[in-house]
Amino acid sequence: MWNLFRREVAAPTLAARRLARGQRPELVYAIGDVHGCLDDLKRLEARIVADAAATPGTKLIVMLGDYVDRGPKSAQTLDWLQRPAPDGFERICLRGNHEMLFRDAFARPDKCNDWLAWGGQETLASYGIAPQGFVQASGRLRKQMLQSLVPNEHWHFLDQLPIMLDLPGFLLVHAGIRPGIALDEQADEDLIWIREPFLSQPHGLDKVVVHGHTPADQPSFEPYRVGIDTRAYGGGKLTALRIASTGEFALLTS
Repeated sequence: MWNLFRREVAAPTLAARRLARGQRPELVYAIGDVHGCLDDLKRLEARIVADAAATPGTKLIVMLGDYVDRGPKSAQTLDWLQRPAPDGFERICLRGNHEMLFRDAFARPDKCNDWLAWGGQETLASYGIAPQGFVQASGRLRKQMLQSLVPNEHWHFLDQLPIMLDLPGFLLVHAGIRPGIALDEQADEDLIWIREPFLSQPHGLDKVVVHGHTPADQPSFEPYRVGIDTRAYGGGKLTALRIASTGEFALLTS
């Protein structure tokens, strides 16, 4: 039975924290869009740990967003990401557009049809919510379902996700940035949603942007950006980009 008296979690604002560090770790591993493919994430994390074992110094895993929707284990993926990072690593999880869609579905459950069409039904099923029953329910009943069966810890995790990580020589973000705009003037919405003109035009910053959001069969390398959403939810591999302290790249997959 749904707990109709459970404390309601307030709706978030769009503005999100932007992280910056003046020194790049010895190793950075950026991981592309998981989309509920937890088994792939576990395998990839194990390969990252093995890959980094011989390298001393600070090691950072950066998740590029889109942990929920489309794949089979959205709820379980959020549980996993709230656990401590592997020994010897720090983990930073960034916000993707699907985290925003999921959070907005709670705030406006009567206006979440886009979320349902773009993978939200798989997320509902991962929480034990029958997608067809949710689709047919009123907005009020939809909210009661989400409030009762999605743990408050998951909502708080989604609300606290930063929107980018700025490192010397690199910017890690979910979708990209708008070309020709200074970094401190970039809109949050662009950082989690943009495709064009970012994908086809140099952005003008003295950094390589590492991003997910735009799925492709293989990682995409341009002088100004690296895209690593390789469609794990659609039969592809989950990809990590290793950035060494020298700036050299390597790829690891699930």
